[in-house]
Amino acid sequence: MLKIGDFSKLSLVSVKALRLYDQLGLLKPVDVDNFTGYRYYSAEQLPRLNRILALKDLGFSLEQIAKLLNENLPSAEIRGMLRLKQAELQRLVEKEQARLLRVEARLKQIEQENSMPNYEVVIKKVKSIKVASIREILPDYPSVGRLYDELLTYFKQQGVKEGTYCAAIWHDPGYKELDVDGEAVISIEGELPKTERIRVYELPRFEKAASIVHHGSYNTINQAYAALVSWIEANGYQIIGPNREVYITGGNYQDNESYITEVLFPVTQA
Repeated sequence: MLKIGDFSKLSLVSVKALRLYDQLGLLKPVDVDNFTGYRYYSAEQLPRLNRILALKDLGFSLEQIAKLLNENLPSAEIRGMLRLKQAELQRLVEKEQARLLRVEARLKQIEQENSMPNYEVVIKKVKSIKVASIREILPDYPSVGRLYDELLTYFKQQGVKEGTYCAAIWHDPGYKELDVDGEAVISIEGELPKTERIRVYELPRFEKAASIVHHGSYNTINQAYAALVSWIEANGYQIIGPNREVYITGGNYQDNESYITEVLFPVTQA
């Protein structure tokens, strides 16, 4: 028999790990001295220890390994656990591959511009929210402002308080000079009757949205759009629906450098 220290040197497994395996019932010593408390192991236990290490290398937790070491475990259940681990690792690989693409895109951008980018893009989930909206073909983008005035007037008439979420949804697939398909939305607190012109509904959530924050005038927001669309293409995503402009800090004046606007595009992996 081998003392725990000698067994540790033979197996190249730390004493601390062996004690943990003993505690969890994965690898019990063949004998424990009642007087000294010394643990003794046998060389015949090395195959079981190697199996523990091999399963650990596959990414299984110690609790899962304890189950897999059960000789009576049906082979179908073993295959099932391996398939689940395979799927988990595949998702991890895909996530890291996407991260690698983002790093490569950032390197390329810095090499081209010789500086850090002015905008940062993040992928986020966007929750659904109850809103009132007016959608209309507008002469241009700034004209969406009057739709908010109309919504707020209606809120006041109905005695309903507006929420803090204020956004525009642009339904055209690309930029247009004229006849813009725009929708003004404001979140509501309480119940609001709909009309032929004003719609009340749950603004759908985005499972994945590419988000960029523009700090400055609406007149220069095209810079944020250009950066965001470029990032989406460079990082292996594609746009799958109308985009939103969320007015975090804004107003009726077009040229105000204090405004903060979030631009969102729903996306999926290309």
